[in-house]
Amino acid sequence: MKSLKHINKYFLKYKWRLILGVLFTAVSNLFAVVSATYVGTAFDYLKQIHPANTNTISPYTQLWLYAGMIVGLAIVSGFFLFLMRQTIIVMSRLIEKDLKNEIFDHYQKLDIGFYKRNNTGDLMNRISEDVSRVRMYIGPAIMYIVNTIITFILTIVVMVDVDLKLTLYVLLPLPVLAISIYYVSEIINKKSTEVQEQLSDITTQAQEAFSGIRVLKAYGREQHSIDEFTKQSIEYRKRTMGLVKIESLFQPFMILLIGLSTIFTIYIGGMQAIAGKITYGSIAVFVVFVNRLTWPIASLGWVTSLIQRAAASQTRINEFLHTKPEIVNKTKEETKLKGNIEFKNVSFTYADSGIKALNNVSFSIKHNSSLAIIGRTASGKSTIANLLCRLYDVSEGEILIDGKNIREHDLYSLRNEIGYAPQEVFLFSDTVGNNIGFSTETSSPKTSPPTHLLEKRRGEPVPDDDSKKAAIIQAAKDAAIYANIMEFPEKFETVVGERGITLSGGQKQRISIARALIKQPQLLIFDDCLSAVDTETEEEILINLKRLMKNKTSIIISHRVSSVKNADNIMVLDQGKIVEEGKHSDLMEKEGVYFDLYKMQLLEEEVH
Repeated sequence: MKSLKHINKYFLKYKWRLILGVLFTAVSNLFAVVSATYVGTAFDYLKQIHPANTNTISPYTQLWLYAGMIVGLAIVSGFFLFLMRQTIIVMSRLIEKDLKNEIFDHYQKLDIGFYKRNNTGDLMNRISEDVSRVRMYIGPAIMYIVNTIITFILTIVVMVDVDLKLTLYVLLPLPVLAISIYYVSEIINKKSTEVQEQLSDITTQAQEAFSGIRVLKAYGREQHSIDEFTKQSIEYRKRTMGLVKIESLFQPFMILLIGLSTIFTIYIGGMQAIAGKITYGSIAVFVVFVNRLTWPIASLGWVTSLIQRAAASQTRINEFLHTKPEIVNKTKEETKLKGNIEFKNVSFTYADSGIKALNNVSFSIKHNSSLAIIGRTASGKSTIANLLCRLYDVSEGEILIDGKNIREHDLYSLRNEIGYAPQEVFLFSDTVGNNIGFSTETSSPKTSPPTHLLEKRRGEPVPDDDSKKAAIIQAAKDAAIYANIMEFPEKFETVVGERGITLSGGQKQRISIARALIKQPQLLIFDDCLSAVDTETEEEILINLKRLMKNKTSIIISHRVSSVKNADNIMVLDQGKIVEEGKHSDLMEKEGVYFDLYKMQLLEEEVH
């Protein structure tokens, strides 16, 4: 139960619903107990009736009155039972919503390293299946625990008042039941954890299969994927059946113990009645009470299972909730960038792989200038972009932005001032227009777009929101994707598949560039985002970028000389170190690494 302490703050938040639920449970059970006593009264009345007796009221009328009282009290009890569910079960749904929001909010704060260490399927399972199991503890389990406690207290008080000896015999099997629950619950907890872990593996397997369906089909590995999923499913079935067997054996055992209580009631109660110590109506009341205790006692096994499953799931949830992000925001003071950037003796090593991506790198970029970074694969180019977006923190050295350490800037304001087109493009399963305008949805309000963005051109669709639609259209034109979009069936309203699977690599890259441009950021970072674009389109985009980069700081990362040759400064990286630096003409004269890259790429173009 230690792991479930995390939920207590939500019980405090919805304390009035919980208190009302307990109150309604008590009232419902009170009316139910009173209803049971009328059954005993009716039996005693029947024994006293003699056909020759003539009373002021007919025996049949009296019996109808007893029946009416029993039914009426049952209806009132049922009404308060309904109110109990409306308070406690609704509370559980509200807490489920809050817990999911808490987990999702925490997921958003965790760093990139966390997502590299954990599978997407496991993350999804913890926020869905695990939370659902915790809700079963918050709702049904809590409700039946409260109901069982109140039922026991009220019922046993009345039973003791009728006959203490018979009550003790009726309750005799309960200690055996309590001990059984204690030992079985540990087994259930262990097996529940194993089931949830296997379910995470299944979710991960399915998620990877669907995300990588192109690769699966290209290599003809569909059957292999099916076989792997089948293995995971068989293992899940095996673990689930182990849990089900424990629960299925436990339930009949409880019913047996309850049956023994009924036998004791009839036998011992009959002996007491024959001896004249209790009435026959009291036996009837005890039978009703034993039946009333049947479900609460029987539900103990089910409730125990729910609690143990919830505890196992909450343990898994807490594991992530207690994970601290490595990237910490030290201030909430809004950052307005000018764009002066300086790397001072920066080194960086990826913690998971131990690869040293940057080794004592130092350079600076002035506001309103452009820096191009070129180098072979794994030379550290993308690492610089990741460090500037503060997806990671440096291992050694420091990064200064406008003269202040990057860690001293507000993280969210910093990222809001950066337009980033990453090497690996990610598009959402949404319209083309919404994918381009994505970066403007949650960013803080900026000044109105320039008037040239608001001009309506002939042949273009009239947008609902003129300002935003015009900005999307202009960004698409600047990224040289507008003509392609206008050929799509629904133009900007065309829905792309998951991760943009319906588009070509070049189209996805240009939409990613448009997404970065529409923000009108102070710092533009293009990380090899023209690799899938042909030379003619690349030239068009670069011309547009030159116009848009005025009064901004821009960094172009590429492995192609054609993408970087017009930059104010070019930096050549090799194995995490700066090996050359200067303008295109200066580097060509040196005939070093940059010159070799140029000749190699020129030869490749001639071959093609």
